[in-house]
Amino acid sequence: MPRWLVAAALLLVPTWGWAHAFPDHSDPRVGHTVDAPPPTVRIWFDGEIEPVFSTIRVEDADQRRVDKGDGRVDAKNRTLLEVDLSPLPSGRYEVVWSVIARDGHRTEGRFKFRVK
Repeated sequence: MPRWLVAAALLLVPTWGWAHAFPDHSDPRVGHTVDAPPPTVRIWFDGEIEPVFSTIRVEDADQRRVDKGDGRVDAKNRTLLEVDLSPLPSGRYEVVWSVIARDGHRTEGRFKFRVK
């Protein structure tokens, strides 16, 4: 195999690793207990995400949706996915999200948090 072909293939390998948008951090933080119910759940990703194909919802322990149904990608920061919440009572909650990166690759996940 020609060396230039091997070198070209090796240059392409790192870009495959960047093909998905992964969560960088969230508010509330993954697995944490908060003293007061948050008004909004936010997830920041390590790359821009497509607003039309990105979703987020928050469910209580009985899998009932407790967010306001207004999930969105921030217009000024295309790495931020957020949804507003109704006032939450004490309890456990799960955030379920799905995003499509600017290059078309889907990433999805979920995490829990608790309100004291």
